[in-house]
Amino acid sequence: MAEIIWTEPALEDLDEIAEYIALDKLNAAQNLVRAVFKRVDLLGQSPISGRKVPELSPSKYKEVIAGPCRVFYRHTEGSVYILHVMRVERELRKYLLQDRDLKGR
Repeated sequence: MAEIIWTEPALEDLDEIAEYIALDKLNAAQNLVRAVFKRVDLLGQSPISGRKVPELSPSKYKEVIAGPCRVFYRHTEGSVYILHVMRVERELRKYLLQDRDLKGR
């Protein structure tokens, strides 16, 4: 089983998304956070289950979709690093993944 390691920026991303949703619907924000954590927890059992990031092919980064969010990660033997969380309708800023990945080491 792989260890899930959330980077601080990824947690901040999720927090910002949830705070915005909570302005109108607190329950929806809570449900979103639960859904994201539930989906990410599954990566501990199967870190290769995510899909390749279409904008970055080929790449060492993968993603999973949880509700309206894309969760980007990189896995190594025994660890899954959660690097970035964003809404699906937003455009990926490709440099973020590499910058966050380098800072997490």
